Amino acid sequence: MHYALAADAVLILHGLFVAFVIFGGLLALWRPRLAWLHLPALAWGATVIAMGWICPLTPLENHLRALAGQGTYDGGFIQHYLWPLIYPPGITRGMQIALAVLLAAGNAAIYLALWGRRKKVRADARIR
Repeated sequence: MHYALAADAVLILHGLFVAFVIFGGLLALWRPRLAWLHLPALAWGATVIAMGWICPLTPLENHLRALAGQGTYDGGFIQHYLWPLIYPPGITRGMQIALAVLLAAGNAAIYLALWGRRKKVRADARIR
């Protein structure tokens, strides 16, 4: 039972991490210091997606599920839990890379806005 709870905790942590990778730039607009956490998470998430790697949390979850006597799954977390929700049937490797690029580009736009806002605040402070 403890292994099943641990596997569920890893699942929740993994889901929260994926959400942070996707939406963390918006949080950084609200709290700019979060950028120091989000940028490495974004780099990791985009790299894992673009390279087709499997995040280390996936084998950990599967190992804990096996120890709990539950079924495991092949592939990665995104493919197992999120793919049916966000990726259309028949997605190609090129489309997957394009999604990673869109993720990075969308966050780059957010960070450019954050940088511009910070630059403006500094310029206003110098004028005073």
